[in-house]
Amino acid sequence: MSRRRGALLLGAILLLPGTALLAHAGYVKIKGAVGVVLIDRALEETLRDGVTRRPWPSADMHPVARLSVPRLGVKRAVLSNASGSALAFGLGRIDGTSVIAGHRDSWAAFLEKLAPGDMIVLEQPAGARAAYRIASCGVVRFDDRSVDAEASPDRLVLVTCFPFRGWLHSPWRYVVRCERSEG
Repeated sequence: MSRRRGALLLGAILLLPGTALLAHAGYVKIKGAVGVVLIDRALEETLRDGVTRRPWPSADMHPVARLSVPRLGVKRAVLSNASGSALAFGLGRIDGTSVIAGHRDSWAAFLEKLAPGDMIVLEQPAGARAAYRIASCGVVRFDDRSVDAEASPDRLVLVTCFPFRGWLHSPWRYVVRCERSEG
C-alpha cells in the first residue's frame, strides 16, 4: 500500500468516530426539541380538560401543571415525576410532595434570578390556579430532609443543584421556598 493510501485510510478511520459522535449529538438535540413540543401539546390539552395525557406512548411521565414566573416571563411544564429521564424534558414534581425539582443548567436555571417577594403561578388541570409568593431562597445540603417537611398545600418548594453553572456533582441544593398568596 502506498503512503498516500495509508494516510487516507488513517484519516478516514479517525474521522469515522467524530462523525458518529456528531450524528448522535444531532439526534439527541432533535429528540429533545420534539419531546418539548409533544409535552407542551399534552400540557395544553390537560390544562384545558383535566384529562391526563402522556406526551408519547412510552413516556414514563406526563405533564401535571405549568409553572410561571411573571416577572421573568418564564413558563415551564411540570411533569408527574422527578426521575432523571423526566427532568431532561422539564421540571418534575417529587412524588407525594409539593416540591418541584429541575436541572440547574436547563429547565431550573431561572431559579438563580428569583428573589423574595416574586410571584410564582401554578396552573393545574381544568382551570385551577394557585399563586405563591417567594418567602426565601437559600442553599442546603442534598440530604437536608427539612425541604420535604416544608412542602404542603399552602407551600411550594423549588429545588435545583448548586452552584449554578457547576459541572460536577454537588452536595448542595438551591431551595426556593414559596407561601400561598391570594394575589
